[in-house]
Amino acid sequence: MSSDRPGTDAPATLVFLSGKILSSASSSRAYEALAVSGGVVSSLGSDEEIRELVRPGTRVVDLRGRLVLPAFGDAHIHAVSGGLESLQCDLSRMRGRAAYLERVASYVEGLAPGTWVLGGGWSMESFPGGTPTAADLDPIVGTRPVFLPNRDHHSAWVSTAALERAGIDARTPDPDDGRIERAADGSPTGALHEGAMGLVSALLPPVAQDDLDRALLEAQRRLHAFGITHFQDAAVGVADELGVEDTYGTYRRAAEAGTLTASVVGALWWDRHRGLEQIDEILTRREAASAGPFRATSVKIMVDGVCETFTAAMTNPYLGADGRPSGHSGSLFIDPEMVRAAVVELARAGFQVHFHAIGDRAVTVALDALEALPAGERASGRHHLAHLQFIRPDDLPRFSALGAIANFQPLWACHEPQMDELTIPFVGPERAGWQYSIGSLSRLGARVAFGSDWPVSTPDPLQEVHVAVNRRLSAREGRPGTRECTDPFLAEEGLPLAPALEAFSAGVAYVNHAEDRLGALRPGMSADLVVFDEDLFAIPATQIGATSVAMTVAGGKVVYGDE
Repeated sequence: MSSDRPGTDAPATLVFLSGKILSSASSSRAYEALAVSGGVVSSLGSDEEIRELVRPGTRVVDLRGRLVLPAFGDAHIHAVSGGLESLQCDLSRMRGRAAYLERVASYVEGLAPGTWVLGGGWSMESFPGGTPTAADLDPIVGTRPVFLPNRDHHSAWVSTAALERAGIDARTPDPDDGRIERAADGSPTGALHEGAMGLVSALLPPVAQDDLDRALLEAQRRLHAFGITHFQDAAVGVADELGVEDTYGTYRRAAEAGTLTASVVGALWWDRHRGLEQIDEILTRREAASAGPFRATSVKIMVDGVCETFTAAMTNPYLGADGRPSGHSGSLFIDPEMVRAAVVELARAGFQVHFHAIGDRAVTVALDALEALPAGERASGRHHLAHLQFIRPDDLPRFSALGAIANFQPLWACHEPQMDELTIPFVGPERAGWQYSIGSLSRLGARVAFGSDWPVSTPDPLQEVHVAVNRRLSAREGRPGTRECTDPFLAEEGLPLAPALEAFSAGVAYVNHAEDRLGALRPGMSADLVVFDEDLFAIPATQIGATSVAMTVAGGKVVYGDE
């Protein structure tokens, strides 16, 4: 076995022996051993060759035949929000109305009357029509105001006390970018969608800096346990309408304190209620965070909402309960001309644009904005569209033609109640077949990157890869024996294992302009790697989701696991 070694034989600080080490998931060449020096990969080769670099003080890890790949990244995540929710009233690890209410009851024990109940993570399919009610919460929480976003953070479950504090009643109009769920007499029932969430979230007490710092470290701990060492946080800034905290200072504090062991790009929030005048503020933020482990070099533009609340922008109307066109096609949160103007100015200033686009019309609007850019600004920006639930067939070839990166959250590409009960009946069979066209875009030559959107869904890349390959949930993530674990959803849109893994490594590194140091294991690149408990290439594809990460290394330091 020949080696891949630099010109010098620097003593190693960390050595891995007797494994199956791939420089990338698609590599056909496996190495037995790898050496790390100064935080970077110094050599790959045989056990015999790499043992020569061991000195007193070198840490040696016996892989015992285990698989090693470049560490995972995540191209679209809300890490601090995920960490914060896990420290609050976390509903993300359970299903069903009864389980949620039991968790809320347990959480409020000992909370003083009038104290806000915060957290979130509930699933829409757990409630009739996807909408929970204040009437369920009130007997449990009493006079305490409650604000619990659902798992996708496009709706919130609130108590009567919260509605009263916000002055929301039958006379309160829906905001232009949201909706208040109402009873027949117009009174609010306890669910707020999109911009309507801001009516209550604007009243939330500010989260203490110490709590945000703890949330980031908790999030980082969890992400390292899943093999993730680099990511793009998809909403760094104030987003009152979604109840999201501004985490810009949180990341900067961690970077300055040396506690940020992940490499992070922050996508600065574009305020959809303002115009181009906000670019100066965005530039100031980028200037103060342009180097080190946290760089604020991207801008997040949220073009539309989500399908389940009928706020994803579609070209044609949603269907009603009777299967006929409803006359409502969703919402563009930003006028297409403003999207285009913002993208032109941001690209001119050297920013990357990170779009939220779920409905097919929103995807078209985002692609049209990119088409307005000079070719050089399109290529250098590495602009990416996240979510991409519905893509019109005519728009598929435009991704590669425009250099637009397709940033998918593959866990959603499966049969489960939110898909089968709250989506497909309201879009019809033709549009249902346009969903999560990962395979089609890959075959057409588009660059693909993956993210989790945690806390919307699990941050575990192995669960996401399982769905990307099999188009159905694993038994660990789903409900064994049900359709979500047995029936593939549009199986032709699946990916082979290697490109699915690379979408979570090299794909993320490319999005973050970091492919020179992350996303592969070659001499001189950062020693960011993951050790698996099983060889993903030696097991049936249906078992991907049953595997786990045994060890994670970031910058040459073990950040999760041990021998």
